[in-house]
Amino acid sequence: MTAAASALPQLPKAPTGIDGLDEITNGGLPAGRPTLICGSAGCGKTLMSVEFLVRGIQEFDEPGVLMAFEETADELAANVTSLGFDLKQLVADKKLRLDHVHVDRSEIEETGEYDLEGLFIRLGYAIDSIGAKRVVLDTIESLFSGFTNQAILRSEIRRLFRWLKDKGVTTIITAERGDGSLTRQGLEEYVSDCVILLDNRVINQITTRRLRIVKYRGSTHGTNEYPYLITEDGISVLPVTSLKLEHEVSNEVVSTGVPGLDEMFARRGLYRGSSTLITGTAGTAKTTLAAAFAAESCRRGERCVYFAFEESPQQLMRNMLSVGLDLHPYVAQGLLHIESSRPTLNGLEQHLVTIHKLIGQYQPRTVIIDPISNLVSVGSITEVRGMLTRLIDYLKVQGITALFTALVSGSHSNLEMTEEGVSSLVDTWLHVRDLEGVGERNRGVSILKARGMAHSNQVREFLVTDAGIRLLDVIIGPGGIVTGASRHTQFLQEQAASLAAQQEIERRERELERKRRVLEATIANLRTEFESVEEELRRTNLEEERQHHELLQARQRIAAGSNAHPGAHSAAAPENS
Repeated sequence: MTAAASALPQLPKAPTGIDGLDEITNGGLPAGRPTLICGSAGCGKTLMSVEFLVRGIQEFDEPGVLMAFEETADELAANVTSLGFDLKQLVADKKLRLDHVHVDRSEIEETGEYDLEGLFIRLGYAIDSIGAKRVVLDTIESLFSGFTNQAILRSEIRRLFRWLKDKGVTTIITAERGDGSLTRQGLEEYVSDCVILLDNRVINQITTRRLRIVKYRGSTHGTNEYPYLITEDGISVLPVTSLKLEHEVSNEVVSTGVPGLDEMFARRGLYRGSSTLITGTAGTAKTTLAAAFAAESCRRGERCVYFAFEESPQQLMRNMLSVGLDLHPYVAQGLLHIESSRPTLNGLEQHLVTIHKLIGQYQPRTVIIDPISNLVSVGSITEVRGMLTRLIDYLKVQGITALFTALVSGSHSNLEMTEEGVSSLVDTWLHVRDLEGVGERNRGVSILKARGMAHSNQVREFLVTDAGIRLLDVIIGPGGIVTGASRHTQFLQEQAASLAAQQEIERRERELERKRRVLEATIANLRTEFESVEEELRRTNLEEERQHHELLQARQRIAAGSNAHPGAHSAAAPENS
């Protein structure tokens, strides 16, 4: 909306106080103008009109007038007691005026003339007597029953609507559905400023009520069909299909209740306020994972509402004891509320209203629905998808962390898809599966997606023990991930391989030691031989040195002897000559 448009005066509206209706009408019904509520029998036209008056008195301090043409005041008061409305007390407090106008068809035929002047006087007095701001006329067909002059009839209808506008009261007029038109006369919907169509249909033997705003002069409004229910608290309209994706998000992370599963997420858990889907075939521990999530929420001191469509609360709590999850204390403390019912007990809208009601009553931080696949039995795939879409949006707007489980058939399990088609709507998708091999069945879990968070891409085997769910370390064999008995076999093979490798190492060390000793022995022999040769060579050298020394000494003695007798040599010389 532009700034210029927002500065313009807006159409004044009168809030109805009816749960959800003010949202799809963007504030309520047109103030001071007539609104037409039409529909077939059993749609709740009268109940919606009465609640409009009662909520106006109780919540907005606007007195009202109820003029009925079919039921007496006592009958009306008795009929709405089941909704908690005390009309007689409101009349005594002069906040409400009940007036029953009896229209006799025979009188109309006898006089031949019929106008609403008397009605205007009577209604005007009732309005002025209590200062009424709201008026209900139930139903308009009774005013004109048996009237054959269409020209006068249409003129009086126009005059009635104009008179109500001139009085400035916010009016609801109920009308029966006609053949091929919204009303019997086919005129009221054209002179009304707002037209609300109620529909009561039966699909697969289940009653479904829908509301649609056909027109609203001077205001935008929701154009879809909205389911509504009549409960002990009044009428509840479910307008959550009109919600925009503008909800707040949190960076806080909460645990899944399974430590090993938390480690598969980069931030060790799930974002608060996010939605998580767990899919898998039967017997893959989806409910156990959901119960662990609920128990963890309760351990944090947060309320949790658990909707179980397959087990009673007593059966669920007993079964969880076998895996080390004792839910009894949390139920006793009021932290955990288990709501169990068969999906076929009510239609999709009733289930949705029940969820809304319990959320409003308990104000939980966590909601679990186990499983959503059972809802297919009470509606088509399209209807279930629409219902779950509205529910997921509602939970996100409320900041509630949600967990859903869904059963997938064997043919779909390989595709990892859900019949409800909500896997694209949730923030986190976990898939649990059977890991079959070596004549046994094991369980594995993987994360298919986790918006805004890195996660493991492995398929982790897990065990359901008497102490809860325990994820096992991944073991990779020649053919891929090894599970179950193959895990033990793989361990024995790895142990044998390790032993063989150790023995090979020891053999090589022994061989090396043997070669080292041989080498050392060879070196010792060579050293001994070398020492012998060296010793022999040293003795030879010493002997040669001794002989050489003796030779030198002998020469020196000879030389010394020659120097001692020089004359002898000279005398002898002549003789020789």
